[in-house]
Formats: sequence, C-alpha cells, structure tokens
Amino acid sequence: MTEPAAGVRIRQMTYEDLPAVMKLEREIFPEDPWTEGMMRGELDEQPRTRHYLVATDGDEIVGYAGLAAAGDQADVQTIAVRADHRRAGIGRTLLSMLLEEAVRRGAAWVFLEVRADNAPARTMYERFGFERIGVRRRYYADGTDAYTMRKRLR
Repeated sequence: MTEPAAGVRIRQMTYEDLPAVMKLEREIFPEDPWTEGMMRGELDEQPRTRHYLVATDGDEIVGYAGLAAAGDQADVQTIAVRADHRRAGIGRTLLSMLLEEAVRRGAAWVFLEVRADNAPARTMYERFGFERIGVRRRYYADGTDAYTMRKRLR
C-alpha cells in the first residue's frame, strides 16, 4: 500500500466527521456536491455494504473516500483530497485501502465513474489497473461526461 505524507492518518469515517467532510465536498465538487443527506445515507449502510474513510492531518480532515460493495461487485463512490494536500500520496492511499476492502469483501470487480476532464484522477486510476469501459454523456451537473472504468480483482 502507498503511504501518505508524514503526519497524515487514515481512519474510518464517522457521523461526527460530516460537517468537515461536507465542507470539503462543496469546495472540491462545487458543480454537483453530494448533500449531507446523501452522505449520511452512505454512512447508515456502513459497515454492511459501505466502507468510508477520512484522511486527517492533525485535527483537520484533508480527504475522504468511499466504497459500496455487494456480492462480487464493488464501486468507488467517491475520492476527494483537499487541493493543498494533493500529490502527497493521500488519494493513492485511500484508493489502495478501498481496493483492499473490496478484496476482503469478496469482490471480483471494482467500478467507478470519473469526470472526463479530470486527467490526474484518470491517470491515477489507470496506474491502479482500471480500464475505461464506457462514457456517460453529460453525467455531471455542468454537462461534463463521465468515463466508466473497471478493475478486475480476481
């Protein structure tokens, strides 16, 4: 597993993290952020079918990620890292941990959607072995397409 920058810790997301996570969500995804109700709904399913993590630097949440898993399929629901903490291994660590959880839960495949205009994220996913399998036209609120990607785990 990739290690994040010194001082950054990864732990399971809790309901108490929601205010900070939602603030980041609105900063990172201003065009189409999840609502607090959506995120709370995800946490309601943890650990049954969901696995959510936060990355902290000291007392601050600087990133988060989530996985949905059922049967032999898992989906990366979200990965976000605060702009001033990018390129420090946090996203890679979060993705590694989500993939480890998918394996632990018996998934054979992991799927995700990524903005077509987010080259850094697409590059990271490709480095982890994800392949592009389709396009969802005008998927995001601002009309940007999403690429669907998948990775075979077993």
